[in-house]
Parts: sequence; structure tokens; C-alpha cells
Amino acid sequence: MSVELNHTIVHARNNRESAEFFANLLSLEITAEWGPFIAVDLSNGVTLDFATVSVDTITPQHYAFLVSEEEFDAAYEQIGRRGIEHYADPHRKQPGAINHNDGGRGVYFMDPAGHAMELITVPYGGRPS
Repeated sequence: MSVELNHTIVHARNNRESAEFFANLLSLEITAEWGPFIAVDLSNGVTLDFATVSVDTITPQHYAFLVSEEEFDAAYEQIGRRGIEHYADPHRKQPGAINHNDGGRGVYFMDPAGHAMELITVPYGGRPS
């Protein structure tokens, strides 16, 4: 059996708020709730299990998602409609813009818990030949 990522836990101030933010932005489904976790399934079988943690400060993580051009368009429209601050770069020096790295498009924004989210339409290094 090959090694695959099955799930990861995403710390949140409010697991429902963070799971719904992410699921609604990318037209995904909340698929399970158990204990402190609310799971959102990704198309490759990985789940993001959002968990409320009782700490004052959540250590920000970076989550990057490869999406289709159509999914990018729909998510970017949601970003604009919801007034979510977004950037073309991870250092937040190019506000209100997207990038065209590697021949695709990308955007960075923060989720409700302060995690850096990234949407890209082409993997880093470009499309495989």
C-alpha cells in the first residue's frame, strides 16, 4: 500500500465557523461530526478535521489547495462577495490581487482562526509535460 495523507486536524477558535467558512467557499460538504471534530472532505479522499481548541493563540498554519480554473473562479467570486481580504503573495504585500505564478492563478487569504489559505490552479513548478 502506498502512503497517503488521510486527514489532518485544523485548530480553530470555533470548529463550526471554520468548517463552514471553508466548505462554503469551495462548495464542499461537511461530512462528519464526532467529538470535537467537524470534517470536510476533499476530492482526493483527505479530510480536514476542524477542532475547537481552548488556547488564546492558535499557531497559524499554511494550507494550499490545488483547484480547477472553474473552482478558482467560483471561490474568488465568493472572496469578493464576502469582502475577504486577499493577496497575490504570501507576505501580504499585494492586496486585492491574484498571482499568475507557473502559468496559473493563485490567491492567499486568512481563515477565521488565522490560518493562511492558498488556492492555486497549477502546482508549483508548472504543469507536468
